[in-house]
Amino acid sequence: MAVLTVGVAVQRNLFSVVILSGIYSFLMATVLVALDAVDVGMTEASVGAGVSSVLLLGALTLCGGEEAKPLNRRWLPLLLAAVIVGALVYGTLGLPGFADPNAPIHMVVAPRYLERAVTETGVPNVVTAVLASYRGYDTLGETTVVFTAGAGVIALLRRRRRAAKGAK
Repeated sequence: MAVLTVGVAVQRNLFSVVILSGIYSFLMATVLVALDAVDVGMTEASVGAGVSSVLLLGALTLCGGEEAKPLNRRWLPLLLAAVIVGALVYGTLGLPGFADPNAPIHMVVAPRYLERAVTETGVPNVVTAVLASYRGYDTLGETTVVFTAGAGVIALLRRRRRAAKGAK
């Protein structure tokens, strides 16, 4: 995955960038499935590797396949990326260790869901109860974001197509 990331960063051909990004999303989906986050892995595979790749390839047919000339000041985006990475790493320092059995999720949250999910939600499947009831607003928000992004891409592409037809 690190090799793909470097490949995306150094490519000038946007078709190659889209293909490498789709491969990266597919590999990320397999990592998520291996970590037993099957629902997130399937979402990553369908949205990241599937829908995003199709939308980006469609955009390339309208916009062309070569990246614009790079910025003169390349250090500014690099500095911004380094600051963001530093902030994200700093944010993870207070988290419990991976698979720590004494983490709050294992001591408080999971037992509560397993004990009360059926009675509080009326849904016999705990996973469905968590996704549809406890995290219902979160799921609605994710769906809204994906729908809005897709509608925005379609609106931009239609506008560009109209402008191209008007110029002919």
